Amino acid sequence: MAVNTYEFMLIFDPNRVASDLPASVGQIQASLERNQAEILASRQWDERRLAYPVRGHKKGLYYLMYIRMDGKNLVNIERDLALNENVLRSIILKIDPKLVDTMLAVARDEHALALQSVPDDASDIDGFGRDARGDGFRGPRRGRRD
Repeated sequence: MAVNTYEFMLIFDPNRVASDLPASVGQIQASLERNQAEILASRQWDERRLAYPVRGHKKGLYYLMYIRMDGKNLVNIERDLALNENVLRSIILKIDPKLVDTMLAVARDEHALALQSVPDDASDIDGFGRDARGDGFRGPRRGRRD
């Protein structure tokens, strides 16, 4: 049996889960437990505008989980997610065993810089950012060449 650790990111429909996020998360946790998954960390990450509409939605509520389970059960979990109307998108990534402890420490720390949201008007070091409206990619900044 190959037990691995996985990072599990969900994008919930914020309109459907706004009134009762714990119930929606409970449905996901029940599915994980039915498929012999151990939940190592679980938390709401961020609600933000999506890069492109998903099923007609422009915003999504991101939820992060770390789980430990046998890889053969992933098929059942992915099927359950596809049938869940509250979930817009999901991704499950296998975590390198060397990184598990570090990633879990960050996921469990509610004040971790890695999990804080970045304002829409912020630009990164390379000069990439969004346009003034915050919904388009403007590309690298170009300067004078001497």
